[in-house]
Amino acid sequence: MLDLLLEPLSEPFFVRALLAVALGGVTCACLGAYVVLRRMAFVSTALTHSILPGVVGAMLLGFSPYLGALAAALLTAGGAAWLASRKGASEDSAIGVMLSVMFAAGVALMQQANSWRDFAGLLFGSVVAVGAADLWVIAATAVGVLFGLRVLHKELELASFDEEYASLLGARPGLMRMVLLALVALGAVSCVRLVGALLTTALFVIPAATGVLLGRTVPQVMAWGVACALAGGVSGLYLSYYLPAVPSGAGIVLCCAVPYLLARLFAPRR
Repeated sequence: MLDLLLEPLSEPFFVRALLAVALGGVTCACLGAYVVLRRMAFVSTALTHSILPGVVGAMLLGFSPYLGALAAALLTAGGAAWLASRKGASEDSAIGVMLSVMFAAGVALMQQANSWRDFAGLLFGSVVAVGAADLWVIAATAVGVLFGLRVLHKELELASFDEEYASLLGARPGLMRMVLLALVALGAVSCVRLVGALLTTALFVIPAATGVLLGRTVPQVMAWGVACALAGGVSGLYLSYYLPAVPSGAGIVLCCAVPYLLARLFAPRR
């Protein structure tokens, strides 16, 4: 049994993958707490899917895919906010429009490549292909996101539970929403290498949803979410290592879902 655990650790790519999953899992679980509490799962889906044209366009032009992903995510967040501010437009419809347009643009750009196989890792994740440069980007993003959450935790918590009271205290819930969207965009950019553009939203929602079932305060929700993300991430990597037919991204998401199902079945009802 011990050999099964230690054998993958002799491979440098597996160690890098473990570090990337740990950093990305902590980032997404902490952000996901606010995403779930504010009922913004659809928004996170839009942001994570909308990075597709940015990454594809950057790769075709020879630029860093992370810069392209960040630009596309911020464009989606800003475009959805602008459309929602127009008279007669709801926020859900604005987000749906931006999600559809950006994802369609990504598919159209993918047609310009020689082969769709070039983007398989982009769509479904290829954490075992994480290099040293990718690891530095993921680490820098994690530090930036966690620092932002630490500095603004009071305002974010207050705006998440009572926007009217937050406005009276000068917390500016509208601004906090935009800040949270920007942080989610950063988190999505760092995690696209781990589970792909199609599954990144799962890292925001599933661990945090598990934390909501088990925790009573926001820090507890984050702590449980981080534990779920780390357990699922490490288990998913080992599953993909010993079962090569299972992609690493899919394995991570499936293993993250196990604690959620257990918590849903056995956790006390809140």
